[in-house]
Amino acid sequence: MSGKPVLHYANTRGRMESVRWLLAAAGVEFEEKFLEKKEDLQKLKSDGSLLFQQVPMVEIDGMKLVQTRAILNYIAGKYNLYGKDLKERALIDMYVEGMADLYDIIMNHDFKPANEKEKDLANIMDKATNRYLPVFEKVLKDHGHDFLVGNKLSKADVSLLENILWLEELKPDALAKFPLLQSFKARMSNMPNIKKFLQPGSAKKPLIQEKDIPNVMAIFH
Repeated sequence: MSGKPVLHYANTRGRMESVRWLLAAAGVEFEEKFLEKKEDLQKLKSDGSLLFQQVPMVEIDGMKLVQTRAILNYIAGKYNLYGKDLKERALIDMYVEGMADLYDIIMNHDFKPANEKEKDLANIMDKATNRYLPVFEKVLKDHGHDFLVGNKLSKADVSLLENILWLEELKPDALAKFPLLQSFKARMSNMPNIKKFLQPGSAKKPLIQEKDIPNVMAIFH
Protein backbone atom coordinates (compact mmCIF):
# COMPACT_ATOMS: atom_id res chain seq x y z
CA MET A 1 0.00 0.00 0.00
CA SER A 2 1.25 3.47 -0.88
CA GLY A 3 -0.48 5.09 2.07
CA LYS A 4 -2.58 7.24 -0.24
CA PRO A 5 -6.36 7.03 0.03
CA VAL A 6 -7.82 4.78 -2.67
CA LEU A 7 -11.18 5.74 -4.15
CA HIS A 8 -13.48 3.08 -5.61
CA TYR A 9 -16.15 4.38 -7.99
CA ALA A 10 -16.93 4.75 -11.68
CA ASN A 11 -14.92 7.24 -13.74
CA THR A 12 -17.60 9.88 -13.36
CA ARG A 13 -18.64 12.54 -10.87
CA GLY A 14 -21.60 11.00 -9.08
CA ARG A 15 -21.33 10.69 -5.32
CA MET A 16 -17.54 10.44 -5.33
CA GLU A 17 -16.86 13.89 -6.77
CA SER A 18 -17.31 15.65 -3.42
CA VAL A 19 -14.72 13.29 -1.94
CA ARG A 20 -12.28 14.13 -4.74
CA TRP A 21 -12.91 17.83 -4.14
CA LEU A 22 -12.32 17.63 -0.39
CA LEU A 23 -9.13 15.58 -0.64
CA ALA A 24 -7.82 17.93 -3.32
CA ALA A 25 -8.64 21.01 -1.21
CA ALA A 26 -6.75 19.41 1.68
CA GLY A 27 -3.75 18.85 -0.59
CA VAL A 28 -3.99 15.06 -0.27
CA GLU A 29 -2.88 12.88 -3.16
CA PHE A 30 -5.11 9.89 -3.81
CA GLU A 31 -5.48 6.96 -6.17
CA GLU A 32 -8.60 5.79 -7.98
CA LYS A 33 -9.69 2.29 -8.88
CA PHE A 34 -12.46 2.74 -11.42
CA LEU A 35 -15.41 0.41 -11.71
CA GLU A 36 -15.67 -0.28 -15.44
CA LYS A 37 -18.33 -2.97 -15.48
CA LYS A 38 -21.00 -4.47 -13.25
CA GLU A 39 -18.68 -7.34 -12.32
CA ASP A 40 -16.21 -4.89 -10.73
CA LEU A 41 -18.93 -3.70 -8.36
CA GLN A 42 -20.05 -7.27 -7.73
CA LYS A 43 -16.51 -8.25 -6.77
CA LEU A 44 -16.37 -5.52 -4.11
CA LYS A 45 -19.73 -6.67 -2.80
CA SER A 46 -18.77 -10.33 -2.66
CA ASP A 47 -15.40 -9.80 -0.97
CA GLY A 48 -17.03 -7.89 1.90
CA SER A 49 -15.57 -4.47 1.04
CA LEU A 50 -18.94 -2.69 0.94
CA LEU A 51 -20.73 -2.59 4.27
CA PHE A 52 -24.04 -1.54 2.69
CA GLN A 53 -23.36 -3.05 -0.75
CA GLN A 54 -22.81 0.42 -2.24
CA VAL A 55 -20.06 2.69 -3.48
CA PRO A 56 -18.50 5.23 -3.00
CA MET A 57 -15.91 3.37 -0.98
CA VAL A 58 -12.63 4.87 0.19
CA GLU A 59 -9.71 2.93 1.61
CA ILE A 60 -8.03 5.22 4.13
CA ASP A 61 -6.04 4.64 7.33
CA GLY A 62 -6.70 0.90 7.25
CA MET A 63 -10.46 1.33 6.89
CA LYS A 64 -12.86 0.76 4.04
CA LEU A 65 -15.23 3.68 4.50
CA VAL A 66 -18.62 3.82 2.80
CA GLN A 67 -21.49 6.35 2.88
CA THR A 68 -20.49 9.64 1.31
CA ARG A 69 -21.18 11.87 4.30
CA ALA A 70 -19.26 9.61 6.66
CA ILE A 71 -16.31 9.67 4.26
CA LEU A 72 -16.44 13.47 3.95
CA ASN A 73 -16.71 13.94 7.72
CA TYR A 74 -13.67 11.74 8.32
CA ILE A 75 -11.59 13.59 5.73
CA ALA A 76 -12.72 16.97 7.07
CA GLY A 77 -11.82 15.98 10.63
CA LYS A 78 -8.48 14.45 9.67
CA TYR A 79 -7.32 17.42 7.62
CA ASN A 80 -8.64 20.24 9.82
CA LEU A 81 -11.52 21.29 7.55
CA TYR A 82 -14.21 20.86 10.20
CA GLY A 83 -14.08 24.03 12.31
CA LYS A 84 -12.38 24.73 15.63
CA ASP A 85 -15.18 23.64 17.99
CA LEU A 86 -18.58 21.98 18.20
CA LYS A 87 -20.50 25.15 17.29
CA GLU A 88 -18.47 25.70 14.13
CA ARG A 89 -18.88 22.06 13.23
CA ALA A 90 -22.66 22.35 13.64
CA LEU A 91 -22.71 25.34 11.27
CA ILE A 92 -20.54 23.50 8.75
CA ASP A 93 -22.84 20.46 8.89
CA MET A 94 -25.92 22.65 8.57
CA TYR A 95 -24.58 24.40 5.46
CA VAL A 96 -23.38 21.18 3.82
CA GLU A 97 -26.67 19.39 4.53
CA GLY A 98 -28.53 22.39 3.16
CA MET A 99 -26.63 22.01 -0.10
CA ALA A 100 -27.16 18.25 -0.31
CA ASP A 101 -30.61 18.52 -1.87
CA LEU A 102 -29.33 20.94 -4.50
CA TYR A 103 -26.37 18.66 -5.21
CA ASP A 104 -28.68 15.70 -5.78
CA ILE A 105 -30.87 17.43 -8.35
CA ILE A 106 -27.82 18.84 -10.18
CA MET A 107 -26.16 15.41 -10.21
CA ASN A 108 -29.27 13.70 -11.58
CA HIS A 109 -29.84 16.25 -14.36
CA ASP A 110 -27.60 14.53 -16.92
CA PHE A 111 -29.50 11.28 -16.49
CA LYS A 112 -32.88 12.78 -17.31
CA PRO A 113 -34.47 11.89 -20.67
CA ALA A 114 -33.78 14.48 -23.37
CA ASN A 115 -37.40 15.62 -23.44
CA GLU A 116 -37.32 16.40 -19.70
CA LYS A 117 -33.99 18.23 -19.50
CA GLU A 118 -35.23 21.74 -20.25
CA LYS A 119 -37.93 21.53 -17.58
CA ASP A 120 -35.48 19.93 -15.13
CA LEU A 121 -32.89 22.67 -15.67
CA ALA A 122 -35.56 25.33 -15.07
CA ASN A 123 -36.44 23.58 -11.78
CA ILE A 124 -32.78 23.43 -10.73
CA MET A 125 -32.23 27.12 -11.46
CA ASP A 126 -35.45 28.11 -9.72
CA LYS A 127 -34.42 26.27 -6.55
CA ALA A 128 -30.82 27.48 -6.77
CA THR A 129 -31.59 31.17 -7.28
CA ASN A 130 -34.64 31.43 -5.02
CA ARG A 131 -33.86 29.01 -2.22
CA TYR A 132 -30.19 28.04 -1.91
CA LEU A 133 -27.92 30.77 -3.29
CA PRO A 134 -29.67 33.60 -1.39
CA VAL A 135 -28.94 31.74 1.86
CA PHE A 136 -25.20 31.66 1.20
CA GLU A 137 -25.11 35.22 -0.09
CA LYS A 138 -26.64 36.25 3.25
CA VAL A 139 -24.29 34.02 5.28
CA LEU A 140 -21.27 35.66 3.63
CA LYS A 141 -22.72 39.14 4.20
CA ASP A 142 -23.60 38.53 7.85
CA HIS A 143 -20.42 36.65 8.69
CA GLY A 144 -18.19 39.27 7.06
CA HIS A 145 -15.24 36.93 6.46
CA ASP A 146 -13.80 35.23 3.40
CA PHE A 147 -15.10 31.84 4.52
CA LEU A 148 -18.54 30.57 5.53
CA VAL A 149 -17.54 29.52 9.06
CA GLY A 150 -14.84 31.01 11.27
CA ASN A 151 -12.03 32.48 9.25
CA LYS A 152 -10.51 29.44 7.61
CA LEU A 153 -11.35 26.93 4.91
CA SER A 154 -13.84 24.20 5.82
CA LYS A 155 -15.68 21.47 4.01
CA ALA A 156 -18.65 23.86 3.75
CA ASP A 157 -16.62 26.24 1.54
CA VAL A 158 -15.45 23.37 -0.64
CA SER A 159 -18.97 22.03 -1.02
CA LEU A 160 -20.36 25.45 -1.91
CA LEU A 161 -17.68 26.03 -4.54
CA GLU A 162 -18.28 22.59 -6.08
CA ASN A 163 -22.00 23.28 -6.30
CA ILE A 164 -21.75 26.77 -7.80
CA LEU A 165 -19.19 25.71 -10.41
CA TRP A 166 -21.44 22.82 -11.43
CA LEU A 167 -24.40 25.21 -11.61
CA GLU A 168 -22.40 27.53 -13.86
CA GLU A 169 -21.63 24.63 -16.17
CA LEU A 170 -25.38 24.23 -16.63
CA LYS A 171 -26.11 27.96 -16.74
CA PRO A 172 -23.13 30.34 -17.00
CA ASP A 173 -24.93 33.34 -15.48
CA ALA A 174 -26.19 31.43 -12.42
CA LEU A 175 -24.42 33.85 -10.03
CA ALA A 176 -25.49 37.04 -11.82
CA LYS A 177 -27.55 38.29 -8.86
CA PHE A 178 -25.10 37.20 -6.16
CA PRO A 179 -22.02 39.47 -6.02
CA LEU A 180 -20.67 38.04 -2.76
CA LEU A 181 -20.85 34.52 -4.16
CA GLN A 182 -19.04 35.72 -7.28
CA SER A 183 -16.23 37.06 -5.05
CA PHE A 184 -16.29 33.87 -2.99
CA LYS A 185 -15.89 31.79 -6.16
CA ALA A 186 -12.92 33.86 -7.30
CA ARG A 187 -11.20 33.63 -3.88
CA MET A 188 -11.73 29.90 -3.46
CA SER A 189 -10.73 29.10 -7.04
CA ASN A 190 -7.39 30.83 -6.47
CA MET A 191 -6.43 28.89 -3.36
CA PRO A 192 -3.37 26.86 -4.46
CA ASN A 193 -4.75 23.34 -3.87
CA ILE A 194 -8.11 24.17 -5.42
CA LYS A 195 -6.53 26.05 -8.32
CA LYS A 196 -4.47 22.93 -9.05
CA PHE A 197 -7.61 20.74 -8.94
CA LEU A 198 -9.34 23.03 -11.44
CA GLN A 199 -6.54 22.63 -14.01
CA PRO A 200 -6.91 20.26 -16.97
CA GLY A 201 -5.53 16.81 -16.25
CA SER A 202 -6.48 16.77 -12.58
CA ALA A 203 -8.70 14.14 -10.93
CA LYS A 204 -11.71 16.45 -11.31
CA LYS A 205 -14.23 14.74 -13.54
CA PRO A 206 -15.93 16.48 -16.50
CA LEU A 207 -19.66 16.58 -17.07
CA ILE A 208 -20.77 13.14 -18.21
CA GLN A 209 -21.26 12.81 -21.94
CA GLU A 210 -24.47 11.38 -23.38
CA LYS A 211 -22.57 8.48 -24.95
CA ASP A 212 -21.13 7.43 -21.56
CA ILE A 213 -24.42 7.33 -19.67
CA PRO A 214 -25.38 3.75 -20.70
CA ASN A 215 -21.99 2.43 -19.51
CA VAL A 216 -22.36 4.09 -16.11
CA MET A 217 -25.94 2.94 -15.74
CA ALA A 218 -24.91 -0.62 -16.58
CA ILE A 219 -22.42 -0.67 -13.69
CA PHE A 220 -24.95 0.36 -11.07
CA HIS A 221 -28.21 -1.15 -12.33
